[in-house]
Amino acid sequence: MPFSSLGLSPALVRAIGEMGFAAPTPIQQQAIPAILGGADVLGSAQTGSGKTAAYALPLLQLLQQGKTHTPRRVRALVLVPTRELAAQVGEAMRILGQHLPQPLKIAIVFGGVSINPQMMGLRGGADVVVATPGRLLDLVEHNALKLSSAGLLVLDEADRLLDLGFAEELQRVLALLPAKRQNLFFSATFPGPVQALASSLLHEPQRIEVAATPDNEPVILQRAIQVDEKKRTELLRHLITHEGWERTLVFVATQYATEHVAWKLYKSGIFATPFHGGLSQGARKQVLAEFKDDRWDVLVTTDLASRGIDIAQLPVVVNYDLPRSATDYVHRIGRTGRAGQSGQAVSFVSAATEAHFRLIEKRQHLSLPREQIAGFEPVEVEEAAAGTGGIKGKRPSKKDKLRAAKSMDAGSGPA
Repeated sequence: MPFSSLGLSPALVRAIGEMGFAAPTPIQQQAIPAILGGADVLGSAQTGSGKTAAYALPLLQLLQQGKTHTPRRVRALVLVPTRELAAQVGEAMRILGQHLPQPLKIAIVFGGVSINPQMMGLRGGADVVVATPGRLLDLVEHNALKLSSAGLLVLDEADRLLDLGFAEELQRVLALLPAKRQNLFFSATFPGPVQALASSLLHEPQRIEVAATPDNEPVILQRAIQVDEKKRTELLRHLITHEGWERTLVFVATQYATEHVAWKLYKSGIFATPFHGGLSQGARKQVLAEFKDDRWDVLVTTDLASRGIDIAQLPVVVNYDLPRSATDYVHRIGRTGRAGQSGQAVSFVSAATEAHFRLIEKRQHLSLPREQIAGFEPVEVEEAAAGTGGIKGKRPSKKDKLRAAKSMDAGSGPA
C-alpha cells in the first residue's frame, strides 16, 4: 500500500519518499485516514513504528487545506514530555512539510534555554507549536501566544503526559484550548489508569492498537545477565570490548551514576560520556548529536533518553540499573531495533534485583534465561523474605520496627 492511497497530498508523499519510506507502517495505515476524517484517535504501537509520521502527515495536510493569508494563529499544538523529543518532532514536521505549496510556520519551544528567542520566534504567530508543557505555559503568561484557536491537540508519549508528573500542567493547558477540538493521543504504552484518563478527554475516539506480530515486531534480542552489583561496570567494559559493541546506550538510575559510570569507562579507554537532565540544553544537544555521529562509543543516561529519541542503527541498549517499571522497560529497549533494524537489549540482574526483574518479565510476558559470563559469576545470593515470597531488604521497614516494639512491650509485661 503506497502513501498516496491514504489520501495524502503529492507534496507530503514526495517528502516522505525523500526520507526513504516507501510504504506506510501499520499504525500509519490506520491513523492517517482516521485523522484526515476528523476523528479523535487513541493510538498505541511499539516504539520505532512510525507514530510521529502517523499524526504529523495528516496534521500538516489538514492545516494546509485550511490555510489562509490572515495573520497566523496557533492552529495545532503538539505536547511532548522532553526537550529532545520536542526538537525531534518539530524537525520531522518541518522536513515533512517542506514541499507544501503554502509553507506552514512550526515553532519549537521548550525549557532549559532562554525564553526570549522563543518569544521573538513567535512574533507573527505560528501554525503549529511543538512544546513541553512548562515552557508553553511560561510563554502564555508572557502573552507570547494564545491557544484559544488551536483546534487540534496532539499528545506524543501521552502516557507520560497524562501521568501524575505532568497532570497539573496538562490541566492548565487544556483549560486554554477550545472545547471543540480534535485530539490525537499516541504512545507505545497505555497503562490501565492512564488509558481511562485518556478516554475521558477524547470524544468517541477511534482506538488504534497495533499489536506486535512477526511482521512488525522489532527484532530485539533480549538478554538477562546475572552479576554482582559491584562488578557491573567491569562486566560492561568486558562486553563492549569482547562482543564488539560499536555503539551502546547504557541506562542507569541517577545523574550521579551517569557521570560515575561514564568516567570509569573513559578511564579504561572506552569513549563514554554522560547524558542527563542536569546538563544545559546546549550540552545535551551537542552530546546527542555527537553520539549519533559515532563520535562516542557509549552514552550513559537516565530515563531521559528512554522516550522518543530516535538514534538510527543503535545496536545495543544496556539496563545497567533496571527500570522502575515494566512500562519503562519497553521504552528503554525500544531505542534499539528501530526502522527494521535488529538490536539487542541487555539487563544486568543482581541478587538484590532478581525479584524486580521477575516482575518485569511477568508484566511483559517474558521468560529470559539467566546468563553468566565467565569471570563475572555472581557470589551474592538472593534472600527470600520469610512469609512474603519477596525480597527482604537489609534495613527494617517502618512496619518491622513497629512489630519489634510491640513484641518488646509484650515481653516486658508481667508473667
